[in-house]
Amino acid sequence: QVQLVESGGGLVQAGDSLRLSCAASGRTFSSYTLGWFRQAPGKEREVVCVITWSGTTTYYADSVKGRFTISRDNAKNTVYLQMNSLKPEDTAVYYCAAYWGGQAYSSRHYYDYWGQGTQVTVSS
Repeated sequence: QVQLVESGGGLVQAGDSLRLSCAASGRTFSSYTLGWFRQAPGKEREVVCVITWSGTTTYYADSVKGRFTISRDNAKNTVYLQMNSLKPEDTAVYYCAAYWGGQAYSSRHYYDYWGQGTQVTVSS
């Protein structure tokens, strides 16, 4: 089992950058595929990006390709989301999620463990 705690959200202006972090507990962190999802008011939770346990495979939603980068440090039990060139439409609660396995699934239904979320607000 793994517990996830996100941090790094905040209020920024369009064009700014933010880095989110997700700290995980558990000795088998390196066996989990991790994803970042987001949910805007009135919308369904959607995938942002995913990274497999080894870090060799990633998936990005089309809306964030070229602007966001996911990475992980298994020694620190932490996954990161570097967000550049932020847009007002990136405003949402961002969630870290994990499942035990090695496929970069984009559907939230595969993920068993979720953090509490961190708010990202981008003003125009």
